[in-house]
Amino acid sequence: MRGFLRRSILSILRSVIEADLALKFLIDECLSIRLAVMAVDAGHTESVHVTHRGLSGWKDHRLMKLIIDEDWTLVTRNSDDFRPRQGSASKAPCYVGQPLHAGLVCLNLPSGTGRAEQEAYFGVVLDQVGVPGDLVNRVLEIDPGAQGAAGLIVRVYDFPE
Repeated sequence: MRGFLRRSILSILRSVIEADLALKFLIDECLSIRLAVMAVDAGHTESVHVTHRGLSGWKDHRLMKLIIDEDWTLVTRNSDDFRPRQGSASKAPCYVGQPLHAGLVCLNLPSGTGRAEQEAYFGVVLDQVGVPGDLVNRVLEIDPGAQGAAGLIVRVYDFPE
């Protein structure tokens, strides 16, 4: 009985620690709701799609305040509006000037791609970060390679540097 109780307590503690170290992905409205389910299934149990939080249609700067205040790791397809200036078409990317953030994931999908491609890209992200994951002050970008989903290019870099 004592051994069973000890194993049960250790199992509960391990679950609490892993949940505390898991990422909280906030999936942008330009991406499939299914990505939030994938994140939760991978152990990132607090992950959610913006539509499930009633955030559809929010302007990027307003969404950014919530992302920073609540330690979300944003997953977006609209990376120009969020990533650093270099390589960005946006005049004021939202992560510029943020000294501390929980991370940014940019799925740089070709236009016209559907849910299956989004899931393939995000599956690579989940494999890359694992549980526990740590993207604090980092950007993870996935780009198409010459061979489609099989040859995706993964870049992870610090921001701010």
